[in-house]
Amino acid sequence: MATNLADKHKNTLETAVRALHERTFFAHFPENPTPDVYGENADKEGREKYTNRLNNKFEELLQENPENWAGQEDSPYEQSALGIKYPYFSPETLVTRAEEAYHQWRKVKPADRAAILVETLDRMKERFFEIAYATMHTTGQAYMMSFQASGPHAADRALEAIAAGYEEQTRFPESTEWEKPMGKYNLKLNKTWKAVPKGVALVIGCSTFPTWNTVPGMYASLVTGNPVIVKPHPKAVLPIAIVVAEVQKVLQENGLNPNICQLAVDAEDRLITKELAEDPKVKLIDYTGGTEFGNYIESLKGKTVFTEKAGVNSIILDSVQDMDKVAQNLAFSVSLYSGQMCTAPQNFFIPESGVKVGGEIMPYEEVVKKISEAITGLINNPKAGPHILGAIQNPATSARVKEASGMGGNAVLTTCDISNPMFANARTCSPVIYEVEAANKDAYSRELFGPIMLIIKTKDTDQSIELASSMAREHGAISCGAYTTDATIKEKIMDEMSLAGTPVSFNLTGGIFVNQNASFSDFHVTGGNPAGNASFTNPEFVIKRFTWVGFREPVAG
Repeated sequence: MATNLADKHKNTLETAVRALHERTFFAHFPENPTPDVYGENADKEGREKYTNRLNNKFEELLQENPENWAGQEDSPYEQSALGIKYPYFSPETLVTRAEEAYHQWRKVKPADRAAILVETLDRMKERFFEIAYATMHTTGQAYMMSFQASGPHAADRALEAIAAGYEEQTRFPESTEWEKPMGKYNLKLNKTWKAVPKGVALVIGCSTFPTWNTVPGMYASLVTGNPVIVKPHPKAVLPIAIVVAEVQKVLQENGLNPNICQLAVDAEDRLITKELAEDPKVKLIDYTGGTEFGNYIESLKGKTVFTEKAGVNSIILDSVQDMDKVAQNLAFSVSLYSGQMCTAPQNFFIPESGVKVGGEIMPYEEVVKKISEAITGLINNPKAGPHILGAIQNPATSARVKEASGMGGNAVLTTCDISNPMFANARTCSPVIYEVEAANKDAYSRELFGPIMLIIKTKDTDQSIELASSMAREHGAISCGAYTTDATIKEKIMDEMSLAGTPVSFNLTGGIFVNQNASFSDFHVTGGNPAGNASFTNPEFVIKRFTWVGFREPVAG
């Protein structure tokens, strides 16, 4: 059946590979949840499927004989338990089953593996709405972000990983006749090569983007022939559990062991991530999450590790054409999903002399006021605010916002209290703003995850650039926004931030924001600073998951 799938998905794969090279806009999965694309009743049915899951066992997985059932998820919108239980397996069982499945999966040809995996994304597409509601009520993302990020955008990132892995494994010929002239005779050898997978892979998910951050590593390992154990955050299991269930079904339909891709959940009394990560049979680890645990993952011996950790993201304000448009853009970036994005800006560097707007200088105080008012206007807009802010995933994030006043900065915007008209019990918090002295580096040299914005008054733009780049080099950064109409300053920012391994978005206004990364075009994380050691999806993200092994022998006769 895999051969039929290879024919079915040949065009999709070829188009995806071409998109990797061209880097222009390409989206295989439509991002808008319109009835003409997804069906008249898709949203209603997805919501009903999610609702029917509550307080029940998740029994879709093709993983036999669970040792127990476990689940710890709560809805940030309802602040009540979902009550969903997932099959629990000990780390020993998961790794043993993955090892067994490995020897079947590694023998499937790369083209057939890729086709099977593209088919799983088509099945995932049929469940985008169910995944959206699952994401809403585990992460606190608003509905539209939940649909787009966990559905089409995640599927496109997965397709990107499949395409990259497929291309790298088919880059060289499988065999050739090698002939070397030796004078009176020619030396002839038959040479063949195999792309050999490294072994059992572990993917450790995060609580805020349970599919978007999980599927790149998951599919990169699968397409290169490695069996995968998907270990989600205990508070955000359901979205990726649905994806794993669809992967298992397609594997079984094609005569393959569904344990090629397994879901691993923590028991209430046994956290299993460290046990899995330290198992010597686990050869590959993908990790998204906090820096401390990420550093531990990177320290493990005998593993190939891909990490995305925390970063301190900056905005550099030098000169602009229209301060109102800039302020509106930045207000959205700060407020989107209440700052719970790895790309959200935190440190805003503004010269004490102010910002050049057109031909005049807008004083520093006026710039700060413009941004503050733009945020206030956005979050207090009843048609926009709740849908942009969403809800706070973790109570610790709300506590962090409230504790931000203790850093010694001057409060510009402090109220965190805001209600969601659709969900009376939602855990919410609007952005806060504090001014911090440039000399007080301790205050702004760490990620303050959540809707916390720091304004750092600098001597001039040169100091802004120096501080933003040093923060990235020393503490990591995943994004940077810069506003300048001066070509020389723009070049300096590009040079300094590139040395700090940080991509820069210049002069964004309108409907594009520093938070956003496009599949098949933007590399997410560079691997060039402490925010992470990997980037999806560049070639290194897939080629480190397998090795080329050659075989040769003299040509007969």
